[in-house]
Amino acid sequence: MKCPFCGKTHNHVLESRTSDDKTQIRRRRFCESCNKRFTTYEKTTQSVLWVIKKDQKRELYDREKIKRGILRSIEKRPVTVKQVENLLDEVERHMLSRQTEEVPSKEIGKEVLKLMKKIDTVAWLRFASVYLEFEDLKDFEKAISKALK
Repeated sequence: MKCPFCGKTHNHVLESRTSDDKTQIRRRRFCESCNKRFTTYEKTTQSVLWVIKKDQKRELYDREKIKRGILRSIEKRPVTVKQVENLLDEVERHMLSRQTEEVPSKEIGKEVLKLMKKIDTVAWLRFASVYLEFEDLKDFEKAISKALK
């Protein structure tokens, strides 16, 4: 494993733990070259997942793309990185459970919205405003009234 600080491969594992859902292993490592610590995650590789966009174009599923959108929506909100990672894991589990290699982007967005609403309603509204392409205050009013029900 290459050290993210110095790029050397001389490091050893200090501790290993499985995640709560037993789908990955977290390894704490120590670099013998620069004496810094870093964490790596080991996951089993899964089948390729294709996202079908609104215009019917297909692109590979990109966890980081979804994560960036979520991180923008939780800015200055009391949401932890762990909550975001758990949300992303749950979205992926849901998409993979569909037992198809192609998933409409709309399905992914709906799942993110459903899970975000449970975490933080303000972050949910921010994400919804971009995902659902709000155009004016009436769109916000409709979303807020639905959230209050």
